Amino acid sequence: MKIYPYKRLNRPVALRVTSVSLRLADGTRDQLETTAYSTQQQAVALGIAGHTDWVSATIGLSATLPPGANAQDAPWSDLCVLAVLTDGETNIRTSAELTRDAPDGRDWSGSVEVLRDDHLGRASLAVYVVGTVDGVSGRSIAETDRSWIVDTASDEPVRGLQLEVQTASFKRSSREWLQAYADAPWIVDASARVPTVFVNTDVEGVIGLLDSNGSGMESKVRDLLVAQMATDVWTAVFHGAIGDLEVEPGAGPVFPTDWQGEVLREMLPDVVPGVHVEEALRQVHRRRTGDSGWVELQTRIHYAAVRRADATKALAHVIRSLEQMNRESET
Repeated sequence: MKIYPYKRLNRPVALRVTSVSLRLADGTRDQLETTAYSTQQQAVALGIAGHTDWVSATIGLSATLPPGANAQDAPWSDLCVLAVLTDGETNIRTSAELTRDAPDGRDWSGSVEVLRDDHLGRASLAVYVVGTVDGVSGRSIAETDRSWIVDTASDEPVRGLQLEVQTASFKRSSREWLQAYADAPWIVDASARVPTVFVNTDVEGVIGLLDSNGSGMESKVRDLLVAQMATDVWTAVFHGAIGDLEVEPGAGPVFPTDWQGEVLREMLPDVVPGVHVEEALRQVHRRRTGDSGWVELQTRIHYAAVRRADATKALAHVIRSLEQMNRESET
């Protein structure tokens, strides 16, 4: 938790997306249906309409400030509510000022413009309340505790980590770096814009097993294989995310704004349990860059990956199926 040398609101700002429209290359607009955004997932999918020629998107917003924001004895003045769209991959940050819906009300609304050329994939959208406190203007008084995800390509408003899965012959792939892993069934590339799993088609039977739709033992083994693969993916993306943190002098590491931030927020509660995710991030960063503690943390990282991969559930299914097969063979 950050500590501020001035008074702030104790609760976060509630942010809602109220509309999404695309401006197309021919100058027309397409007002997207509400399925383009999900309040539950806090995600917007700009690819849902199937347009390949959209130029910009307008996202309508409504923000509700916490109680006390308009108190007469509040220690701040000159309130301003800003929507900020941040893309960590392109290093683009766009802001838009919202307007108060009613005098002395806590609801503010407006829109933010998303220029397609400014973004590669996913950006994060947050709202900040700033004002003058103790004679200092522009101080942050409150903000959203969880940013919305704006995906410029996806056709589904899903917040969770998205993976790309590709099959390739590691021995003959045009990606020469894959040839070094010719004896591995799969490899996770966490350095890509979107984490990518490469499955090695040179390993006999692996593609057929992953594509199988049977309901017998084969499906249980497939689930176990997928769980192991998912464990590897979660472990790899966590290390990828923690290894490339931006650090602010005097303030410590900053949560990334793309999929790396999502991975860290998802796994840190299991890696460093019992503390706020921001404190957990600081502890992990200290251990990774310090003299000790990083090796001991690997068990917690592996545990966090296993939980998200549902590896225990997949293993239990295989064990039960084997036990049933043994009982049937004895009768």
